[in-house]
Amino acid sequence: MSKELQLLVIHCTDTPPEREVTSDEIRHWHTDAPPQGRGWNQVGYTDMIHLDGHIENLVEFDNDNEVDLWEITNGAAGWNSIARHVVYVGGASKNRAPIDTRTPAQRDAILTYCKYMIFRYPKIKIAGHNDLNAGKACPSFNVARFLLANGVSAKNVYKSV
Repeated sequence: MSKELQLLVIHCTDTPPEREVTSDEIRHWHTDAPPQGRGWNQVGYTDMIHLDGHIENLVEFDNDNEVDLWEITNGAAGWNSIARHVVYVGGASKNRAPIDTRTPAQRDAILTYCKYMIFRYPKIKIAGHNDLNAGKACPSFNVARFLLANGVSAKNVYKSV
């Protein structure tokens, strides 16, 4: 049974600056059996934004305003049936501390992605993973502040600053 798409959640890969991540790595991290992976049946993200700003689709979706069972990704417990998840590569220092490592190309791509989602789904709210799950640093930047500073309407921001 599908549910209405209500939320876009932004994540980071929790990797250091300049370390690219492949879709195969994401799949292993999420779907391999523990202890190598998390043992999930699906990856956590629909799309991934690479260091150079290009967007790679990880899980197919049909572009309607419903999240079908086959479109569900495991990005934020309790929210996945109404959400689409996008991850940018980075979000950690070389010592693995949370830090905003977004490249200019990633900033542009994230903003364009969010604005497209709002155009396509006008009622959608956009959140950082940390807005939904207390104690998480992901995505290592304040999503609401970034969106509002770049012209996104407060009605589409999940949590105000």
